[in-house]
Amino acid sequence: MGSVNSRGHKAEAQVVMMGLDSAGKTTLLYKLKGHELVETLPTVGFNVESLEAPGHVSLTLWDVGGQTQLRANWKDYLEGTDILVYVLDSTDEARLPEAVAELGEVLDNPNMASVPFLVLANKHEAPNALPLLEIRDRLGLERFQDCSWEIQACSALTGEGLPEALQSLRRLLKSR
Repeated sequence: MGSVNSRGHKAEAQVVMMGLDSAGKTTLLYKLKGHELVETLPTVGFNVESLEAPGHVSLTLWDVGGQTQLRANWKDYLEGTDILVYVLDSTDEARLPEAVAELGEVLDNPNMASVPFLVLANKHEAPNALPLLEIRDRLGLERFQDCSWEIQACSALTGEGLPEALQSLRRLLKSR
């Protein structure tokens, strides 16, 4: 689907953004697009937007709905994926085991072999947000040694961490 090259030409990449419902995927998508805070509803299906990232990279971002009944269809969005962005709510400790299980399910898909991924710990501005290192450890990210990954704290509300997230995407795409 996408192509990434390093000869100064514009690179294009297909980015699939997944995570449990209410993690903030759609809010992140529109914040990355430069929109002010938008009122969102639960995504049924997907949203798709193009984004020009630093370093002459054109991203097509697929924001896929995360409700329980929609997750069975996540596999349909993985073919041709250049990078996965997995968004989780860093304030929702009760659902962290569910988020871990779903991330494992996605990464076990044959289409995801060697696809780099970025975990965005959203809502990190909240006082009850779990520390990033704890999230990393509880996700068990070190077990994914076959592919490149990064984890980044962010806030879809304030935009904090989003420039760094775009830099992470750029690094991960180069690792492919």
